Amino acid sequence: MPTAAQHVAIALARHVSHVFGVMGNGNAYFLDALLRETDATYTAVRHEAGAVVAADAHFRVSGRIAAATTTYGAGFTNTLTALAEAAQAHIPLVVVVGDEPTSGPRAWDVDQIALASAVGARTYTVGRLDAAATTVIALEHALSYQVPVVLALPYDVVTREVGPVPELPELTLPGPLAPTAFAAASIDRVAAALADAERPLLLAGRGAWLAGAGAALGRLAAATGAVTATTALGRGVFPEQRYDLGVTGGFGAPAAMELVREADVAVVFGAGLNQFTMRFGELFSPAAHVVQVDTAPTATHPRVGDFLRGDARLVAELLADAHELLPRPTFASPGADAAVGGGRKTPWRETIDAPALRAQEPGAADGRTARGRLDPRTVAARLAELLPDDRVVVTDGGHFLAWPNMFWPVAEPNRMVMVGTAYQSIGLGLPSVAGAVAATGDETTVVLGSGDGGGLMALADFETAVRTAGGRGLAVFWNDGAYGAEVNLYGLKGLAREPMLIPEVDFAALGRALGAEGVVVRELGDLERLAEWAAAPASARPFLVLDLRIDGEVIAPYQHEVIRANS
Repeated sequence: MPTAAQHVAIALARHVSHVFGVMGNGNAYFLDALLRETDATYTAVRHEAGAVVAADAHFRVSGRIAAATTTYGAGFTNTLTALAEAAQAHIPLVVVVGDEPTSGPRAWDVDQIALASAVGARTYTVGRLDAAATTVIALEHALSYQVPVVLALPYDVVTREVGPVPELPELTLPGPLAPTAFAAASIDRVAAALADAERPLLLAGRGAWLAGAGAALGRLAAATGAVTATTALGRGVFPEQRYDLGVTGGFGAPAAMELVREADVAVVFGAGLNQFTMRFGELFSPAAHVVQVDTAPTATHPRVGDFLRGDARLVAELLADAHELLPRPTFASPGADAAVGGGRKTPWRETIDAPALRAQEPGAADGRTARGRLDPRTVAARLAELLPDDRVVVTDGGHFLAWPNMFWPVAEPNRMVMVGTAYQSIGLGLPSVAGAVAATGDETTVVLGSGDGGGLMALADFETAVRTAGGRGLAVFWNDGAYGAEVNLYGLKGLAREPMLIPEVDFAALGRALGAEGVVVRELGDLERLAEWAAAPASARPFLVLDLRIDGEVIAPYQHEVIRANS
């Protein structure tokens, strides 16, 4: 007769195709049922935090919910940083964990429900009579609220025989949040403001991508003549890149950020407007009229003048519809002079050269700084030329984040995944590879970017990355022998630097020990191995590790903004 563990596995596998985990006493029967009774795919990782990270990355790349699984006690507490990141980033996933028996806690049990709640995750505990139903409820909660949930399996319940698996209902999920009738006047007011604007700007974030707002935003930008820009997590959401200024904030090009500051009306779709996007309050001019469109209950930044609560796609469509009904001047043909009295004007976006404006300031021409180490700007630009076009980039947190975000273009927001940035964590990069590999096609290359500090923290899942990605994987370690952000924030203030430094580590050798090919990169010519590797079919090449010996004294522009804000 089926057990509670089988009920959970079968109910979960109806909606989740991939599970990442570490096996232990608390989840052994669940994993057995998953592999014997369902078609779900399982990937073993080497650290419990990596299981949650892989499931997180899987959703960010594919848009499909995944699951992680660990045992109880230490297995569960090992997940907490990754679980906090998923909660902060609004990532729906399910963590299936063992838990104390219904008879009460044992000596090694802790209050897992309280721990999960402390980092923002709700726990659903499986019972003897409701295992399948509880699993469905947990999935509905994760997807409805876009948060991680914990599905707890009491140790003495999972092996109980509970009868046939009941007929399971389909998930009931809310549709996109439509603006209320009360918001109609606000829609008309914002549409009129865009029509009257001389320099309109549309800014979109990850929320706009999740809402499928790309086409609607393209239509609105064309109708209003607006220049476009994105947050770091929204890159590629606008369909016409020739009018796009790229990333706003510290990852943005200086000339592009100067133009953003000239906007007189800025409408922000699906972006939380954090301090990095807002350049610590300096992104828009004081005179700009800033409108935010989001599903949050209220505006998320004090700079917002008008707030429209609703789904980014629906609001963009309504704004475009409202704009078309206004008796406003039409646009002149591209390049034409604005007519004085003819009712025609040249759209702002036709007066700029967006590709030139978003070009980043180059590094040293030969790739070497005066200290004889690699200039990270030059090597990042060269890597952009050599990396396969069909790629997903996953990154750890750290100072190095600037270089891939500034120099590596991506086609869509789900092609740049930064696990750790919401919770300001490092050490979550390497297990992201497994999640991205499982979420992409066989020809897509998964590129990891990590600093040396974060890389060392995640070494357990270096093996996971090499094993799961094989020739589809490439790891780029920005190796400066330090915790770069701390050196820049506190070393420059005169604090003792010894705790901020890391003895130089040979990541290429570590990769070779795990079955990868490792290359220490000290000059631009060493990158030619990447050109050969990229030209070969994935089936014929190894996982490649590039150990970039960069100069940590080259400080990223966003870090200068952080330094100013903390001074």
